[in-house]
Amino acid sequence: MSRARAAIILAAGQGTRMKSELPKVLHRVGGLAMLGWAITAAARLGCARTVMVVGAHAPQVRAHAAKALGEGGVAVQDPPLGTGHAVRAAEAALKGFAGDVIVLYADTPLLRPETLEALLAGRAGKALAVLGFEAADPTGYGRLVLGAGGAVERIVEHKDATEAERAIGLCNSGVLCADAAILFQLLARVGNNNAKGEYYLTDVVGLARADGISTHVVRGEQSEFIGVNSRAELAGAEAAFQARARAAAMDSGVTLIDPASVFFAHDTAIAADVVIEPNVFFGPGVRIAKGARIKAFSHIEGAEIGEDAQIGPFARLRPGAKLGAGVKIGNFVEVKNSSFGPKAQASHLAYIGDAEVGARANLGAGTITCNYDGFEKHKTVIGEDAFIGSNTALVAPVKVGARAYVGSGSVITKEAPDGALAVARAKQRDIPGWADAFRAKQQKPRGDK
Repeated sequence: MSRARAAIILAAGQGTRMKSELPKVLHRVGGLAMLGWAITAAARLGCARTVMVVGAHAPQVRAHAAKALGEGGVAVQDPPLGTGHAVRAAEAALKGFAGDVIVLYADTPLLRPETLEALLAGRAGKALAVLGFEAADPTGYGRLVLGAGGAVERIVEHKDATEAERAIGLCNSGVLCADAAILFQLLARVGNNNAKGEYYLTDVVGLARADGISTHVVRGEQSEFIGVNSRAELAGAEAAFQARARAAAMDSGVTLIDPASVFFAHDTAIAADVVIEPNVFFGPGVRIAKGARIKAFSHIEGAEIGEDAQIGPFARLRPGAKLGAGVKIGNFVEVKNSSFGPKAQASHLAYIGDAEVGARANLGAGTITCNYDGFEKHKTVIGEDAFIGSNTALVAPVKVGARAYVGSGSVITKEAPDGALAVARAKQRDIPGWADAFRAKQQKPRGDK
């Protein structure tokens, strides 16, 4: 990469077709807000500066962008007067920048960084390059009109196109890149004499050609340019992302027994030789080491799973779960913000929150860490090789020592020393003959009332 790069992300649309109080670009695909996909793409391209153009109507979008990019990375388009006007809104934020500028959109989450790299490479030696695709049905898309040598002569919006231009199958994605100085010089000359009365970013191509500036088109796959404007399109983008993620996982050596029933997040990382059974959901922040098995109907987010671990079925791992090699988390076990040392296990019916579980410790059925007192969370520490009997409540903050045993049914409120047996339950009392007498009394015939 010889030239500096910057990105302008357009996120000022109204998104009314979503019929949602949440702004369109904050809806999620693969667990990541759509505008986050564009921010991530810009980062992967090595952009020295990224500016997101937002609308005055969406303070939530502005706040999200400012958190990710800083206040200097936010520009406001007010009022909204088209894509060309939106890009010009970012000019002040890029003052002093010299290099290539790429224009992206916050509602196209499936665009690959590899395709954008190809666009930037295609600009080499050219003043301006646009990203296009061949559409099976080009209705509604702007058309790329090519001239001699494959140069882009102009881009025509569908509403403004002639019948001959509408017959063109090469469509405009909206994404383009250009030298920063040339781009803003051209934008300053764009007018709004069109069907919408807006300032089209696409008009810079015709102006460039009129000035004798070279242009170029780079082709991508139509599937990358799915724009999201409705709930149905959001579902379509999610389905496309999941199909891509499943294929990538299997290509990297992951076994998916029923791929269609496994759902990934944008950042799910799974090593080779992991087996994932049907009906498993991954939220953001999951890392799984080689040889692990995730059994059916498990829900996992924000968790790190070690080599050869066994999870599920019907397990829930919440953020902060860190499981060592060979750990076993069984059916109906929930783990939150807790670490398990190598070969520790909680095989069934347990809640472990805010805890540190030592290597080879065994937590019996019904074990819970009572970590919340109504105001604050507290920590439970369980030592190596400890054994926690079934139906035990560990009232944090509390520690169970290494090699200690806790008797079933105990409520542990103070430290159990290393190697000790801790029992905290009422003493059993037997009353001989009571049950037989009670049963006889209940079975004795009674007169009618």
